[in-house]
Amino acid sequence: MANFDILEDLRWRGAINQQTDESGLTKYLQDHDDFALYCGTDPTGDSLHIGHLIPFMILKRFQLAGYHPVIVIGGGTGSIGDPSGRKAERVLLSPEKLHQNEVALTKQMEKLFGTANFEIVNNSEWLDQISLIDFLRDYGKHFQVNNMLSKDVVASRLENGISFTEFSYQILQAIDFYRLNKDHNVQMQIGGSDQWGNITAGIDLIHKLSGSEQPAFGLTIPLMLKADGTKFGKSAGGAVWLDPEKTSPYEFYQFWLNQDDRDVVKYLKYFTFLSHEEIEELEVQVAKEPWKRTAQKVLAKEVTEFVHGEAGLAEAETITTALFSGEIKNLTVKQIEQGLKHAPMVTATSESKNIIEFLVDTQIESSKRQAREDVQNGAIYINGEKKQSLDFSVDPSQAFNGKYVIVRKGKKKYTLVKIKG
Repeated sequence: MANFDILEDLRWRGAINQQTDESGLTKYLQDHDDFALYCGTDPTGDSLHIGHLIPFMILKRFQLAGYHPVIVIGGGTGSIGDPSGRKAERVLLSPEKLHQNEVALTKQMEKLFGTANFEIVNNSEWLDQISLIDFLRDYGKHFQVNNMLSKDVVASRLENGISFTEFSYQILQAIDFYRLNKDHNVQMQIGGSDQWGNITAGIDLIHKLSGSEQPAFGLTIPLMLKADGTKFGKSAGGAVWLDPEKTSPYEFYQFWLNQDDRDVVKYLKYFTFLSHEEIEELEVQVAKEPWKRTAQKVLAKEVTEFVHGEAGLAEAETITTALFSGEIKNLTVKQIEQGLKHAPMVTATSESKNIIEFLVDTQIESSKRQAREDVQNGAIYINGEKKQSLDFSVDPSQAFNGKYVIVRKGKKKYTLVKIKG
């Protein structure tokens, strides 16, 4: 551990926005092997998306460097709602829904972090035990309202209004840090740039209750923007989820594969565990041979394998290769549904039809004349095979369990024909 400077590595990767005590943290890491840090997430949904993944990548780097990461699932804080990044109050979830989400997020975290040198805790363990009087007397007394109002997350909401419930959120998060510091020997909290006020509130509370010499540090991560200035994390279809049922491994892989040349090196630094030398070599390739998209292929491979494992990566690569080459005959129905989820879809009956009639009836071709021309010119592929005979009959029962006929027109224009009945 002494030979690896984790903070220097994070700086090189562009992953540090603010630190509460840079020199103090550097010295503490040099002098202690038992360093522990945490990041929290509220169970407001049943899956994280790649925007949420950003701080957890930092936590993973500390784990790989030999330090002890802790993840807090906010069963307590999630029941009232974090005002960060919001223009209006959150809709409160039922206890049953919160619990379902807690279970789902815990499984995702265990998949990413394993179990060695890692733990997950739920802040409901201590927050649920605090009575209202204890909350006001033991904790509320240490928070000045004028300071709380000055925090960005609260100040940005004052014009439209913020409830006392969400206003109190920073006190609860500060209690989290205090309890983790006191009971779990956690010295640092990390989070997105919007969490700075909550993090510093926690450090202030620790110093008031445990003494000014008690080690407590905070680090935030920069807001990640794409080269075009828009916020990172969304695709044309919406959020890119870690749950394979919400975003398939193929879609996940394609998201990374399609990144802009201007962004790909930044993402390699942030979302992969490749060495500095490997990333610098890929940066050279982006500059010299951008058309090969070597860096994007490596990025897609590394992140997909990290999130979805070897099996998920293999499935994504199989579908990608098949659709690119046109060799789709051996794909399963499930793989077809993943790979052509966003392709145009039409319906047809299960009866066999002459290829010209089939193409016109499904509106893949605008006229019989155009259909004949495209078939004779070799532009039409049925289930991966070029068909140039005007007498060919399309029999839906011959492939993909009779559920689909895949029509490709030209090199890349796929249409998914769903068979009825």
